[in-house]
Amino acid sequence: MTKYVIKRVLLMFLTLFIIVSISFFLIRALKPAKPETQDLNQQKAIEDRWEALGYNEPILSQYGIYLKNIATKWDFGTSWKVKMNSDAWDLLIGRLPPTIIVNLYSLLFSIPVGIGLGVLAAIKKNKWQDTVISTGVIIFISVPSYVYAFLVQYFMYFKWGWFPQSTIYSLADAGGSYFTWKMFYSMIMPILALSFGEIAGLCRFTRAELTETLTSDYMLLARTKGLTRRQATTRHALKNAMVPILPMIISSFIGILGGSFIIEQIFSIPGVGNLYIQSVNLLDFDVFMLDTIFYTFVGLLAGIVVDISYGFIDPRIRMGER
Repeated sequence: MTKYVIKRVLLMFLTLFIIVSISFFLIRALKPAKPETQDLNQQKAIEDRWEALGYNEPILSQYGIYLKNIATKWDFGTSWKVKMNSDAWDLLIGRLPPTIIVNLYSLLFSIPVGIGLGVLAAIKKNKWQDTVISTGVIIFISVPSYVYAFLVQYFMYFKWGWFPQSTIYSLADAGGSYFTWKMFYSMIMPILALSFGEIAGLCRFTRAELTETLTSDYMLLARTKGLTRRQATTRHALKNAMVPILPMIISSFIGILGGSFIIEQIFSIPGVGNLYIQSVNLLDFDVFMLDTIFYTFVGLLAGIVVDISYGFIDPRIRMGER
């Protein structure tokens, strides 16, 4: 197990290095232009920073300086367009809380609803409840998330007037904290828009796993030993069906760091996804590179954690053995 984990971590960093290298050379091939300002003192600071980051050097030297700055100073460069002459790392960290909170609320709502509907569909297999739930799952999985976002906006804001048009509130408007009722109220529409697809995915997966488990031989044995259907389902079937479902939930919790590009744009959420779109539109190269590193790392980390979690959740699985 230890050898397997070390191998996966090393492969993760190798993959990350390759993706970062390709992204760096492609983005720097566009030859970013040095920003100009009328403030002489600020212009001097920009030129000094520009020189320190190696923008005037050949592209291979730029890459060496970039890696050296990350390794020795944890310096991922400067934002020249999104927020003039600001540290790219500080800009990313400042955008993380809205992304994490919206996606966390969405998961906390989606997990019990999705698993509950999946359990109901499996228990009521081939009955009208199963048909209704399965039809809804197909619809929710097939429709893109931005369609739900527009529908939620149309009905809950335009038609019924339940929520504000733009979300989320700023910290000042929400009382200086992300954990206030006013802030949560402003997040409800994007939370719902993000939840539909997650609920459908969990429901479908839970139904498939639990349906297979309920038809297993050991379930028949449990019933013949005197357990009722409910007892056999809760004590044995649900426990075994959760083995492949829990890694999926773990992956979702890691994935909340990434957020949603489209939902953050539609609802004006000042999160990481919105920052990524801004960096692309404004050609803010260092911010784009940091966002690329961040998203790549989150995706690779989620894959490793899911694989390793199988070994801990199910003792029958031994990672790395032939």
